[in-house]
Amino acid sequence: MVDQRPPAASAPFALATEQVRETEFRADLTVREIPAPPGLAPDAIALAGDVRPEPGETDSPYGTGRFILLHDADEPSAWNGPWRIVCFAQAPLERDIGVDPLLADVAWAWLTDALASHAAGFHSASGTATKTLSKGFGTLAAEGEGAQIELRASWSPEGPIGPHVEAWAELVCMLAGLPPGSEGIAMLGARRFTT
Repeated sequence: MVDQRPPAASAPFALATEQVRETEFRADLTVREIPAPPGLAPDAIALAGDVRPEPGETDSPYGTGRFILLHDADEPSAWNGPWRIVCFAQAPLERDIGVDPLLADVAWAWLTDALASHAAGFHSASGTATKTLSKGFGTLAAEGEGAQIELRASWSPEGPIGPHVEAWAELVCMLAGLPPGSEGIAMLGARRFTT
């Protein structure tokens, strides 16, 4: 008879998972563990984070993100090691900010600055920053014009994993307009659309 149970996680991954789960987050970021996408690595854990969602909701009009920690003892060549972090963060913007030609560069700088400020060592980083402009038509005309920034990145972590989770959380909040130290400051509604 074939054992259908998934293999037990390696000891290093079990320790890293504990670090991920023990991370404390600012009160205006709701974080929960979600199923990791299958097939990316032998070991994986994933988190979803939403900035100030409505009570009982998981989606946020202010910003959202995903964090995935991957472990593969075979050390895939693109990773240059056994660990890889994949993250995603997006937030709506005012249209005038969305047309800023430096916006993508700023979003990437916020990620690297967050990693540096949390002393989260890394190498082999890659990613994309995408800004999107939109305008509603027909039955969506009332939505007006809007913009959105989206950052997708991956890197190979060095040292403890906790600081990387903290840096990702800071990035999600920064994209949503909540820099460090802004806990509890009121937001004036979603920045998604202006008319």
